[in-house]
Amino acid sequence: MSSGELRVDGRSAVFELHMPTYEIQHVANPETALLEHMRFDGAKMLSSSCATDKTDPNTYVCTAQYEFARPIPDAVQIECTLFQVTVPNHVHLLHAVQGPNGDQVVFDKTFTQAEARFHPPSRAELLARGVAGGVARLVGSMGALVFLAALALAARSSRETALFVALFLIGEWVALPLAPRIPLALSPSFLEAALALTSAYLAVEILLLPESGARWMAVPLLGVVHGFYFAAFPAPYLAGASTLQVLIVAALAAGALRVPVKWRRVAAGLVLAVAGGRFARVLMS
Repeated sequence: MSSGELRVDGRSAVFELHMPTYEIQHVANPETALLEHMRFDGAKMLSSSCATDKTDPNTYVCTAQYEFARPIPDAVQIECTLFQVTVPNHVHLLHAVQGPNGDQVVFDKTFTQAEARFHPPSRAELLARGVAGGVARLVGSMGALVFLAALALAARSSRETALFVALFLIGEWVALPLAPRIPLALSPSFLEAALALTSAYLAVEILLLPESGARWMAVPLLGVVHGFYFAAFPAPYLAGASTLQVLIVAALAAGALRVPVKWRRVAAGLVLAVAGGRFARVLMS
């Protein structure tokens, strides 16, 4: 994850990008490649400079001066494709400021364009934007979707489905205040590997311990792992993802509970194969 700040003053603007150095170790010319993947509609770059932060060697900082063709009255259109030059799961959090007003937008491979508005957004607008972003982030994560299938297969009744979903969501929301207290940086590749392992764990339980009565105890812990995937985003992101997760698990469980147990075990085997493949792919990348 990287962060940036765009300060607009009339036709002039200054953009400062903060990027973790471990995400650009493979980039040939980060002093130009990074800023080439940040575009502000109607703006021309006048100058730029990049270097490792003197106070934090783990952060690479780029600063660029821009000039717009005309004064920006209310909003600026922004395109961010940093995931193309860093890592596929890269997330960029940008704060745009004009005088006393500011806005915050989030970019990843599913959201590459956004509008930063220089007027105080309403609560409804912020909530709607966050919910939509959370839904898109969930749909864009194969690891998260595979886990939801595993969770639906793990439940042996409608009552157990409701219990598992509730415990999973509790775990996810606990992760939000917990994540900032973790001293280690959780890289995108680590999170992807962790999501794959959560799916594999449930699949193994279904296959080897089909009558286990303690399965529910692990579900909130698995939820914490999935919550870290949304911890860097505003809370409405997780709210949108949580709503969609409930609907997906409910639909999958409704179908799974109607098929014979042997077919559910076959499905669990497929989940294990997919999760194992994704975990191996992350390790090799």
